[in-house]
Amino acid sequence: MMAMRLVAGIDLGGTAINYTFLDEAGHFRIDGLCEHPARSVDGPDVCLAQIVDGLALAASHAGVDLARVVAVGLDTPGPATAAGVLSSRGSTNFVHPAWSGFDIRGAVEQRLGRPVVYLNDGNAAALWGHVSLFGSDNRATSVSAIIGTGLGGGAIVEGRVVTGRNGFGGELGHVLIPWQAIPGIEGLVPQCNCGRTGDLESLCSLTAIRRTLLPFFLAKHPGHPLAALEAAEAAKQVRGLAVGGDPLCRTIFQVQARALGLFFDEMINVFDPDALIVGGGAIEASSEFQRWFLDEVRAGMPPQRAEQAGIRLHVIPNGDTAGARGAALEATNVARH
Repeated sequence: MMAMRLVAGIDLGGTAINYTFLDEAGHFRIDGLCEHPARSVDGPDVCLAQIVDGLALAASHAGVDLARVVAVGLDTPGPATAAGVLSSRGSTNFVHPAWSGFDIRGAVEQRLGRPVVYLNDGNAAALWGHVSLFGSDNRATSVSAIIGTGLGGGAIVEGRVVTGRNGFGGELGHVLIPWQAIPGIEGLVPQCNCGRTGDLESLCSLTAIRRTLLPFFLAKHPGHPLAALEAAEAAKQVRGLAVGGDPLCRTIFQVQARALGLFFDEMINVFDPDALIVGGGAIEASSEFQRWFLDEVRAGMPPQRAEQAGIRLHVIPNGDTAGARGAALEATNVARH
């Protein structure tokens, strides 16, 4: 009897690599996070060795034979081309100069001796969110927004990831929204790292909390306990306080939800999707908080036509593992051939 073949999913972040394995029956062989240090700050040679070593450790952890892995899916933060060549201008997660213009997909493929397919991390998470709702054999369309340090995401059209000509398909954080329509932020000028004013990431990201939203609201409430903390430390505490019902921190998340509502309204009129999906660390919280957040997203959407108002709104399950799972799912297309 022939041994079951596997595909691996590798989610390379700034400080950690997460792994998973997907078998031919469609079962993930690792339930939660399976992490290994990334050391991307030390450049390609060190980081690639970490990827290879971590994959072997992950296989041992999952109790699978690494020799049965026939293809690998890799995702990383961008910017990068659709073929997995990192931007020559560098990025937040790849600051070492040797990463400039580096073909990370090709290098991982050479190191592992197996076919490697590439997605950016937002598209990979979006693919997992989509498949978790609709299954892997489907013709559905979804749009996902992944809230992290920045705002990633992806559009899945009839079951296929939209990557675009240069790999920038799904860079949803840089879509401009009519942010002036959000109540309670009059006088705020949200700036994004990309240079735009008023794109989704400038309001809906962890960076937006630290740089823009928290300072704006603390200026109105100088007696709040977070005002006494350093900006980065204060920003880290916003989600926990919001989950606990702190009014100022809830207001910050309400602004983010309303920004998402405006964005999703634009996506409805572009894609007419079957579902809208939200994910990322910002909403890895209690189910009560997630329900409140989705209600605020819905409240931020302008009135829809009757046939659009019923589009489902979901939170990605197993959000911490979304990138690795989406990367593995993309690799199944190679494994079938």
